[in-house]
Amino acid sequence: MTPRLKERYTKEVVPAMMKEFKYKSVMQVPRLEKIVVNMGLGEAVKEVKVIDAATRDMNMITGQKPVVTKAKKSIATFKLRVGMPIGCMVTLRGPKMYEFFDRFVNFSVPRIRDFKGMPDRSFDGRGNYTIGIKEQIIFPEIEYDKIDKLRGMNITIGTTAKTDEEAKALLKNMGMPFRTK
Repeated sequence: MTPRLKERYTKEVVPAMMKEFKYKSVMQVPRLEKIVVNMGLGEAVKEVKVIDAATRDMNMITGQKPVVTKAKKSIATFKLRVGMPIGCMVTLRGPKMYEFFDRFVNFSVPRIRDFKGMPDRSFDGRGNYTIGIKEQIIFPEIEYDKIDKLRGMNITIGTTAKTDEEAKALLKNMGMPFRTK
């Protein structure tokens, strides 16, 4: 079964984007390529069990087992050695990506404290958008009683758009609530 957002993309977003940017072919319309959810865990240097709790939370949020990232360099001031686990990440593609984006925009974003809209300055110049989340409890999958500590995460939405303007139009048409000035 195709995700709800994928159907909306093909039926509503593609015709709207073709009209707005005057594309000649449907294949020129930007689309979501991947979503990368990354959680940096600096406190994992002192306590290794933090990694287990973070991977459990991220698994519940994304529905996919995260990869534990390891340090590439030793940093003496942080007591960090090469190969120590310092974070976890998940790369979502295909149906899981659309399901996650749908849940994120419709259920999680409205639960952000003092939410006034997503900033539109977080594009990287190549059509990718990065959001920083301060608390993982905005996701309804996380049970508040079972978490040990509030952790933040970065969510990067990779698109096939060539410019930030096209990427913003794509995300706005897919339901991302951008801040109005």
